[in-house]
Amino acid sequence: MLARLMLATALLAAPAYAQTQDQTAQDGPPKRVRSILLYGEESCPKPANPDEIVVCSNAGDSPYRIPKRFRDQPKEDAPSTSWSRRMEVVEEVNRAGLPNSCSAIGTGGQTGCSRQALQQWYQEKLDREVKGSRVP
Repeated sequence: MLARLMLATALLAAPAYAQTQDQTAQDGPPKRVRSILLYGEESCPKPANPDEIVVCSNAGDSPYRIPKRFRDQPKEDAPSTSWSRRMEVVEEVNRAGLPNSCSAIGTGGQTGCSRQALQQWYQEKLDREVKGSRVP
């Protein structure tokens, strides 16, 4: 039983030993490695000699085109804004001079300044927490 185990181990080790001897017979790493970016329908060039390795990578449509992830950004103009947000803006603009509006116009405008400061502080706190949670 032990003899069979020794024989199997020797047979499994022989190809690994042969591979290491073949690899040491070579001169070492290739003399030249070229990295090439391909655009559109370009093809990868052939190596000039056997000691050269050519690595090709597809870089997209054109070197002058904006990458796809940056092309379709969400619009923030008036037609793409929701009606509820539009109404919030209209109400916010029309509140100037009314009580709790924090404006110098009208009789009750100054009463909303502390409320507005608290809302701003709370929003900044939420923004810091969200930003802190993104850091790995």
